[in-house]
Amino acid sequence: MSNSSNLNKELKSMKTWILTDGQKGMVNQCLGLTSALGISAFSKDINLNIPWKWLPPSLTPKQFYIISDYKNYISPPWPDLLIATGRKSVAPALAVKKANNGKTFCVQIQNPGACYKRFDTVVVPFHDKISGDNVISTLGSLHGVTPKVLDEAKQRFLGDIASIPRPLVTVLLGGSNSTYRMNRTISNKIASDLLHLCSSKGYGLAISSSPRTPLETIKIIKDRLTDKINEKKVFFWYGNGSNPYMSFLAHADAILITSDSVNMISEASATGKPISVLHLPNASNKFNRFHTAMNQAGVTRPFKGDIESWSYKIPDYMKDVASEILIRMDK
Repeated sequence: MSNSSNLNKELKSMKTWILTDGQKGMVNQCLGLTSALGISAFSKDINLNIPWKWLPPSLTPKQFYIISDYKNYISPPWPDLLIATGRKSVAPALAVKKANNGKTFCVQIQNPGACYKRFDTVVVPFHDKISGDNVISTLGSLHGVTPKVLDEAKQRFLGDIASIPRPLVTVLLGGSNSTYRMNRTISNKIASDLLHLCSSKGYGLAISSSPRTPLETIKIIKDRLTDKINEKKVFFWYGNGSNPYMSFLAHADAILITSDSVNMISEASATGKPISVLHLPNASNKFNRFHTAMNQAGVTRPFKGDIESWSYKIPDYMKDVASEILIRMDK
């Protein structure tokens, strides 16, 4: 890429791969970056053989034989640009770079652990506390939520959402992960809080579960809000039919999110809507750093039983990341 006038043409002609384990949250981060770069890409979902799927990337050979049925997924012609994320993608991404004699520009999203210096660029939220010449730090995780995406999503699910009272609070439920636990006690507390918002405060609720949300949590909330669901004051999506997640973000007057998901909070921040965070038990230093940063940026506030209203400058780090990657590729 010798000059800016030829940049767009060269970008369009580039062969680009996305490499993940197929989890939607991982794929969406990579697609968000390709969208910001203005390019298309081939998405490749991989699975590692035993025992490599259990081992950290630093102990995993950077060879193709670690990938299940790799000949059907990984073969030349090699990409000019490879964007990967997730622990399982680290060794395969470096294997591609090696097979292409270092000519593939490798971007790893999220912390690849001890291997991070071997990538051309690593993009991580600053709360991961990684630094280096090849590191780009962001406020939150990468995503593809833009005004255009939200406008298009707003046209969907109009029939389901139109009858719900305003103001509309979009509720995004996460679940247990390596840090947080969504147990029966907190599930009952969430159900009580949501019923209070609907019954006493008059809010309409658009609730969405996630793949991590325990079935017990879904049942508790559904049972407690059955009357409100029947009265069309609550729309609760828990895997039943098409996913309205992006439409919920687009229609929201305010957003309530459990604290376990950096991705959901980062995506919600692109709406400019006030985001209240419902903190689950057992926080970690890493998550605390993220929530502190979002709070200090004016994006989020802790949920204290009611929905507050405020405004903030929408974090626009996606454009910055794309620009920095183009500069590094040009060099």
